[in-house]
Amino acid sequence: MASVTLEKIYKYYPGSEDPAVIGVDLEIKDKEFVVLVGPSGCGKSTTLRMVAGLEEISKGTIRIGERIVNDVPPKDRDIAMVFQNYALYPHMTVYKNMAFGLKLRRFSKDEIEKRVMEAARMLSIEDYLDRKPKQLSGGQRQRVAVGRAIVRQPQVFLFDEPLSNLDAKLRVQMRNEIGKLHAKLQTTMIYVTHDQVEAMTMGDRIVVMKDGVIQQVDDPITLYDNPRNKFVAGFIGSPPMNFLNGGIEEEDGKLFFNEQNVRVEISGKKAQALRNLGGDIDRTKMTMGIRPEDFYDPDFVRAREGDQLVPFTAEVEIVEPMGAESYLYLTTGKSPIVARVDAHVKAELGQKKDLVVNIEKAHFFKDGELGDRVA
Repeated sequence: MASVTLEKIYKYYPGSEDPAVIGVDLEIKDKEFVVLVGPSGCGKSTTLRMVAGLEEISKGTIRIGERIVNDVPPKDRDIAMVFQNYALYPHMTVYKNMAFGLKLRRFSKDEIEKRVMEAARMLSIEDYLDRKPKQLSGGQRQRVAVGRAIVRQPQVFLFDEPLSNLDAKLRVQMRNEIGKLHAKLQTTMIYVTHDQVEAMTMGDRIVVMKDGVIQQVDDPITLYDNPRNKFVAGFIGSPPMNFLNGGIEEEDGKLFFNEQNVRVEISGKKAQALRNLGGDIDRTKMTMGIRPEDFYDPDFVRAREGDQLVPFTAEVEIVEPMGAESYLYLTTGKSPIVARVDAHVKAELGQKKDLVVNIEKAHFFKDGELGDRVA
């Protein structure tokens, strides 16, 4: 097993002035499961392919364990990669697909059979070993692709959006299977996805990228509770965080956030944190972020210790029942808002709905798409 270290990694493509990956510094510990996540084109797959050796790095250093692998060909890096499109040989059986890499490396017939059967049992595909890929479902093909990686017993597993071709139910199932595999194999795994739910449920740590730059690296809970900037806050969470653009004002010793038709009192520790901001921060241009689950109907919640519940009123545009809860799509007249509330909360289209917000859970950001969180 091995750690993976990226030091000041850049990637320039011919004909493009802007790098696809910019100064990536990342240390992945031995046996860690790290997920690279971000929107399409953010550089996550390019970063993974550079670790694999499928893309040359333009600048920087990549280490697998103690070995610098910048100029080491992919086959000699002791890694195994699982691709989005499975990359199975259509004319070979499942057994031969899984055994092919070992055969090329001149493993004995007995060793090949031992490894293939062990991986097949682990992935519950023993009954499919004589079939060809076209006879398998998408989920079964993905299992074969994972099995082909497992038999190599590499130092590092690389996954490039391996579940994106599967339906929702299979994705959940395969997420669980890969998580179990990591626990069983105790191998370093690097996983790329654009799906933040996958990232939150699978990773020991999550690397959020945008435009080739790492925005934040943290464990899932820290990332969710303490996003570094507005982009991370909006990308992580489903439904995403609500943003209101306005400013902070003080009146009669109280702090308020104002956004055109919205005026929200800020109290408790959050008010103190805003009062302690340095003078270089423009309080008149600020974004307030509130997660959908931090809106409540006052008839269905009682404040817990530390909560600061303040009034918030908005017009109901859509009610989306989800079973145990409902999503209320609201508008303040300027900003769209999503509130995730108890399913029994009554709301009618066009109604002015009186809710409360736990202002202690609100986040305040500097102006701009990448505005840093200040409180």
